[in-house]
Amino acid sequence: MNICMKLSIGLFLSQMFLLVLTEKQSSSNPPSAFPSSFLFGTASSAYQYEGAYLSDGKGLNNWDVYSHKPGNNIDDESNGDIAVDHYHKYLEDIDLMHSLGVNSYRFSISWARILPKGRFGEINEAGIEFYNNLIDALLVKDIKPLVTMTQFDFPQELEDRYGSWLSPQSQEDFAYFADICFKSFGDRVKYWVTFNEPDVQVRSGYRTGTFPPSRCSGPFGDCTDGDSEKEPFVAAHNIILAHIAAVHIYRTKYQETQGGSIGFVLHCDWYEPISNSIADMLAAERAQAFTINWFLEPIINGRYPLEMQNILGSILPDFSTVEKQKLNKALDFIGVNHYSSYYVRDCMFSECKPGTGTSKTEGYWAQSSQKNGIPIGEPIEQDGSSFYPQGMEKIVTYLKERYHNIPMIVTENGFADTKPNSTTEELIHDAARVKYLAGHLNALSTAIRKGADVRGYFVWSLLDDFEWINGYIFRFGLHHVDYKTLKRTPKSSATWYKKFISQHI
Repeated sequence: MNICMKLSIGLFLSQMFLLVLTEKQSSSNPPSAFPSSFLFGTASSAYQYEGAYLSDGKGLNNWDVYSHKPGNNIDDESNGDIAVDHYHKYLEDIDLMHSLGVNSYRFSISWARILPKGRFGEINEAGIEFYNNLIDALLVKDIKPLVTMTQFDFPQELEDRYGSWLSPQSQEDFAYFADICFKSFGDRVKYWVTFNEPDVQVRSGYRTGTFPPSRCSGPFGDCTDGDSEKEPFVAAHNIILAHIAAVHIYRTKYQETQGGSIGFVLHCDWYEPISNSIADMLAAERAQAFTINWFLEPIINGRYPLEMQNILGSILPDFSTVEKQKLNKALDFIGVNHYSSYYVRDCMFSECKPGTGTSKTEGYWAQSSQKNGIPIGEPIEQDGSSFYPQGMEKIVTYLKERYHNIPMIVTENGFADTKPNSTTEELIHDAARVKYLAGHLNALSTAIRKGADVRGYFVWSLLDDFEWINGYIFRFGLHHVDYKTLKRTPKSSATWYKKFISQHI
C-alpha cells in the first residue's frame, strides 16, 4: 500500500471517528452540565508564543538568557526568540479563537516587556501598549481575557541583582509589577492569575536544575551552584509571599472598583494509591502535599501542610504573624492545570529505587504509570503516558473536598503529539487529541454535576508552540504551525472543540 493510500485511509478513519463521536454526544448526552457563564477558552504564555524577544524596548528575561546558553538542555537546541510570533500575529490568532467560538483566552504577560529591569528601571510604555491592544482586540470579539502575570519568565535583571526567588526582594518586585498590571489593564481584565505552576518552577529551577536559574546539587542534578535540599523551599516561600503581596494590593486598591477575581495556578496531577494499604494511601496524600498543597495550604489556611511539617521540620521557612493574617483565604479561585495521573507507592517504610518523589525533601513517595504491569489507563503512544480521563474528575473532587469547594478553573488541559517525524497531514488529523479532550471534558462535567464549583476550561493550546525544555518537538495545538512560515492550520481537534462549545454555550 503506497503512502498516499495510507494517508487517505487515515483521513477517512479520522473523519469517521469525529462524526461518530459528535453524533454520540448530541444524541445521548443529558443537558449540559456547564452553566451559561462557563468560560470555554484556549491558553498560551508569553515566552512560548510572543517572540519579538528584543522588540520595542523589551528587556532580557531568564528564558532569553538560558535558551541562548550552550548546553541549555533544550531538546532541539531551540529558543523562543520568534516562537509563533504572536506579538505580530495576535489579530490573526484572535480571529482563530473567534472562529472556534471560545468566549475566553488565557495569556500571560512578559514581565520584562513591561519592566525591562524590574523596579530598578523605567516602565516600557510600548509593552503596556501591546497588551492594551491585545486586550481591546479580544473584547471586540467578545472574548474575555484571563491574564497570568508571570508564567516561568521574569526579568534577568532580578536574577543578576539578587538571585530572584531566593531573595525576599523578589516579593517587592512582584508587588510593584502587579500594581502596574492592575492599574493598566484591570478596568477590562476580570480574571487574574499571579503565578502559573510555581510547583514546577521551583522543582525544575532549584532542585533538578533543568529550568533557569539552573540551580541544584547531587543526586538531583549536576549544576555549578545550588542546594536541592533547601533552595526549593526558600524559592517557594518567596513566591507564596509575593502572591500574598499582589492579592493584598488588588483587594485593597482595585478589586472593589474593577470587579475582578484573582487566583493561583498549579500543576495538578492525580495520584492514586497503588494498593489499599494505609502506607500507600498516606503516600498518595504526601504526593499531593509536596506538590499542590505545598502552595495551596499556606495561601488558603495560613500554614504549610502537616505532612510537610512532620517530615521537613526546620527546613520549611516560617511565616510571621502578620504574614499569617494575610495568608487567610488569599485567592478567589484555584487554577487547575491537569494532564496526567499516576500510581503512588510508599517510600517511607518501603525501599524504592531513586526517582521523582522518593527522597525525604520530596516526601518519600514513588510514582508509576503501571500497576503489576498494567497501565493506569490506555497507553498514549506518542509520549508514553496513559489516557485516564477519570483523573480529571478525581483531582477536581479532591480539591473540592479539601478546600471547601473554592471556585476552580481548569486553566490547562491538553494532549501532545511528540513524534518529530510525523507528516503535516498526520498532525492535522489528530483523532487522539479529540479523544483526549472529549474524555477529560466528559469527566469534568461529571464532577460539576456532583457539585464541584468549576467555572472554566482552557485547552492547552490554541497553537503549536515552544514547549520549554522540549523545544518545538511537542505539539499541543488545536492549530498546526509550520515553524518555517508560521502558517496556522486548524486541526481536526479545532473542528471538534468548536462543535463541542456550540452545544454547551
